[in-house]
Amino acid sequence: MTMAITVLVVVPQEEELQPLVEALSALGHTAHVRRVGRLDVVVFEELRLGVALGGHGKVQFAVQTQHLLDHLQEADTVVCAGAAGSLRDDLRCGDVVVGTCSVEHDYRLRFVPLPAPVHPGDLHAARAIEGMFADAPAGFSVRCGPIASGDEDVVDAARAQELSAQTGAVCVAWEGAGGARATAFSDRAFLELRVITDGADDNAASDYRMTLQTVMPNLAAVLAAWVQRSNNGIQQTAFGRS
Repeated sequence: MTMAITVLVVVPQEEELQPLVEALSALGHTAHVRRVGRLDVVVFEELRLGVALGGHGKVQFAVQTQHLLDHLQEADTVVCAGAAGSLRDDLRCGDVVVGTCSVEHDYRLRFVPLPAPVHPGDLHAARAIEGMFADAPAGFSVRCGPIASGDEDVVDAARAQELSAQTGAVCVAWEGAGGARATAFSDRAFLELRVITDGADDNAASDYRMTLQTVMPNLAAVLAAWVQRSNNGIQQTAFGRS
């Protein structure tokens, strides 16, 4: 009998997906590939977790996330997981950010003066994860906070500072808002998890390439610990709907 996927992890790019899957496997979780609609999902049955490719950019990510949700009615929670650039001096490479919300900074209205759209994350899950790792000597920290989301490479310190002031975000990435929109449309819980690979500055591109493989295991450790705890019934509210 095929185990239901209750948590669907959608990763923007193949270069992020592979080290995440490898890190989950290295933690002792067995994987197999299942075809879901037109996409492959790497399934970790004992975790009731599926990992799939979402595509680069908000629109493509939303399209593929919605496609997966149309075929996975049992999935309670969608997690957008991947790399991010830090917008805070106290966030180091390898630290993990749990999004309290995803702020869509590139949605720019000109006709009416409204703030940027804010897509809330599952706060029960966010606080549960932060609490799990509050005192853990894991070599990296776990932080809750807003994540800036938009189709823009932030590779300039001045732009990073501007975004931080504009959104209040602690880090910046691309696809979260697209995932949040698809998830809300399908009435599921949403969470954005990001691991810091760079400082969203002049060295962002080279730092990203140099650190990605080494920091994705941190994201895998956080994800696996949270899902295992939730599956054991310790923090059932982390999954939104039951």
